[in-house]
Amino acid sequence: MANSYLDRTMSTGTSRRILTLSYWIKRSKISTGYPRICSYDQDDNNRFENYIHQSDNMYVEHVSGGSQNINLVTNRVFRDTSAWYHVVVAIDTTQGTAADRVKLYINGVQETSFSTETYPSQDADLIFGTANVFRIGETGYQSGGQYFDGYITHAAHVDGQALAPTVFGETDSTSGIWKFKSPSGVTWGTNGFHLKFENSGALGTDSSGNSNTFTVNGNLKQALDTPSDSYATLNGAFNLSDNVLSYGNNKALNSNSNWKYVPATLGVESGKWYAEYKVNKSSGYIMNGVVDMQYAVSQDQNSYTHSGAGTGSVSIYSDSGQKYVEDTNTDYAGSYTTGDIIGVALDMDNSKVYFSKNGVWANGSGGWGSSTFDAAVGAISLPTTGTYTFAVSQRSGAYNEVNFGNGFFGTTAITSAGSNGNGSLFEYDVPSGYYALNTKNI
Repeated sequence: MANSYLDRTMSTGTSRRILTLSYWIKRSKISTGYPRICSYDQDDNNRFENYIHQSDNMYVEHVSGGSQNINLVTNRVFRDTSAWYHVVVAIDTTQGTAADRVKLYINGVQETSFSTETYPSQDADLIFGTANVFRIGETGYQSGGQYFDGYITHAAHVDGQALAPTVFGETDSTSGIWKFKSPSGVTWGTNGFHLKFENSGALGTDSSGNSNTFTVNGNLKQALDTPSDSYATLNGAFNLSDNVLSYGNNKALNSNSNWKYVPATLGVESGKWYAEYKVNKSSGYIMNGVVDMQYAVSQDQNSYTHSGAGTGSVSIYSDSGQKYVEDTNTDYAGSYTTGDIIGVALDMDNSKVYFSKNGVWANGSGGWGSSTFDAAVGAISLPTTGTYTFAVSQRSGAYNEVNFGNGFFGTTAITSAGSNGNGSLFEYDVPSGYYALNTKNI
């Protein structure tokens, strides 16, 4: 969350020279601010920061006595809002070779290409191991702020050992993708911790055995989105101009009087998929549907258009309930307004899409029909045969909150989970055979 973080005042630790940091992160916003993954601060002149710059490069920075003695800036940029990144920082200032004193790994591979590369002197003492504040998702530098906007899981700190990323992750033998591995046999050290975020009522709980539990600040929420099962979110690359994304890219607000649309990050060519949109405002301000990703990406992301206007697009319009297929509008369902939840069932096996309002499915001829899903009623044929995804449109201060299966609209949990969620959480019953759009289901 962009207003949330965890913090703990640490004690005198095992080492001020040797440590490991490990985090799994999924970004929501790109090319903005200086979002902190973690920080360890005494004051502006004595601090450690690991963050992503607004240029999307990653920084590892340490300042001691006002002098910057660690400063690694990657040439590589990190702009994929659909992917989880595993970040490991291993520090050992006792090493004789300067470049061995600080190592940065992303998804198990050591970063070696830096635009700036400053290492500490041998045996340098760092801020780690002192009785100061450790923060996850925020910084104490310059009066705080610079929150990490996205997802963080399995945040770990090993006090006194510089470990390899293979302690926390491994390469999947089938896919070749770097995946999470539960650390075992680790000597955590005095200030070491492992935050799994597995208890929604106590997200700061330390699972290392040290009881170094963190305090939760802000509206931090638990998500089903994890490195082993990444859920679709709204695409941060379309977060331009007045179209503001928030809540882990699951809310889209457009203050401009012209239409702006945002597609989701994951697309499909086969299978059956379900999502829900909770709307704010009607009277011509909301349009919800699906788009062919090929055409969504090729269109100017700054253009003023909605998700039913372009090639390969299908949406329904809040003011009239009409369907828009490649900008041709005809009667389809009834209108919908603030607080209504629009369900979308995307059938890629048969090239059809269906819409519901508060659990009642469109009858296809101007009204809402039955709470029982019927593949013969309300079906809209997809106009192209490409890779489709869900999409929302809004204007004039309207917003959509999407639930791709995490069980939240913004920071508000669903009232009661419907049936057939297959492990995902939706407000209403999911049609049989349909699934949440996430990597495990794909």
